[in-house]
Amino acid sequence: MNDHHGHAPTHHVTPLPVYFAIFFALMILTGITVWISRVDLGVMNFPVAMAVAIVKATLVILFFMHLIHSTRLTWVVVLGSFLWLGVLFVLIFSDYLTRAWVMY
Repeated sequence: MNDHHGHAPTHHVTPLPVYFAIFFALMILTGITVWISRVDLGVMNFPVAMAVAIVKATLVILFFMHLIHSTRLTWVVVLGSFLWLGVLFVLIFSDYLTRAWVMY
């Protein structure tokens, strides 16, 4: 018997214009990424490029991977994976920055 007693997952259908708007935003951000790569911002090149990349990744994860309409458990898993990625970056960069770089 297929009786779920009201516990069936809801299915959200995102309107097509939303996908076109996100695609357009991603194309604009890609153009900004190319433009930033050709402009000398000094030490700000990397932070600005990473900020644009984070915004693009966030849009892809939220809309094209449908995280925006997912359950709380899915949000916890995604946020936990990014937290773990941050821990790994901290460990890698702390190792890299504390090495004695001797040229032979």
